[in-house]
Amino acid sequence: MDEHETYMREALIEAEKGGLEGEVPVGAVLVSPTGDIIARDHNRPIALNDPTGHAEILVLRQGASRLENYRLPGHVLYVSLEPCVMCVGAMIQARLSLVVYGAADPKGGAIESVYRLGTDSKLNHRLEAQGGLLAEECRALVQAFFRAKR
Repeated sequence: MDEHETYMREALIEAEKGGLEGEVPVGAVLVSPTGDIIARDHNRPIALNDPTGHAEILVLRQGASRLENYRLPGHVLYVSLEPCVMCVGAMIQARLSLVVYGAADPKGGAIESVYRLGTDSKLNHRLEAQGGLLAEECRALVQAFFRAKR
């Protein structure tokens, strides 16, 4: 198992926690340039009564707070579902080096599915992205969650 897969499995553990709490099961981990996980969380907009309570935003906040810096160059964010516009915008502001995601989000993904914000030449920072890591596992988790809701 390579390091990307190891970190994505950690994000999946967070996603499962979110699903058990009744949140859409999306999990994220933020990894430092030295390979340490410095933040982890899952979607919590319902629990926090916060529309920005996405896993990615929560780990960016934790990481920035821990490092006492709103810029996170050299850091990599792993997330189980392709990030939305809000989350990609925050990643760009944080100057992340890379985002690695699992399943594509054909209805709201802002890396490649609906928008391509990370590589938009109008913005002042480019966000490198790799998608599809453990995509089937990540997709199955979200699909099972929504099937159970119906």
